[in-house]
Amino acid sequence: MNTKNTRTSICLWYDGQAAEAAEFYTSLIPNSRITGMTPMMVEFQLDGVPFQALNGGPHFKFNEAASISISTRDQDETDRLWEALTGNGGSEGQCAWLKDRYGLSWQIVPEVLSRLLGSDDRPAADRVLNAMMKMKKINIATLEAAFRGGEIAGA
Repeated sequence: MNTKNTRTSICLWYDGQAAEAAEFYTSLIPNSRITGMTPMMVEFQLDGVPFQALNGGPHFKFNEAASISISTRDQDETDRLWEALTGNGGSEGQCAWLKDRYGLSWQIVPEVLSRLLGSDDRPAADRVLNAMMKMKKINIATLEAAFRGGEIAGA
């Protein structure tokens, strides 16, 4: 993605932890980097997408109305990101959602989920949806078993 000429970026409001958050996020996502920093604002990219982290103070807090969605390739990547983002004060949510230690909501969604939910085999897709609704972190093997009509672990 070419972001060099873009005039659009996502601005996230922090209470003094903008640099810490940007450094944390860019350490987790490949093709990510900090592109500029002042005491008030940190500019960074996550997989080429431009963000700003503003040290705005305690006036506003994150909520679930906005989130960052990351599409993962496999269970290892899903697990790695989930553990890193929920660790050190983060929290798990339902159906691939979580909050990190700063209160920012994320969705960690394996690529296979879209394919399974979008299948023309509607009964199989419905089984996947039912399995997913019981999960916090997505378990790909469980979704694939549900798609095939097999036993769903933990159900």
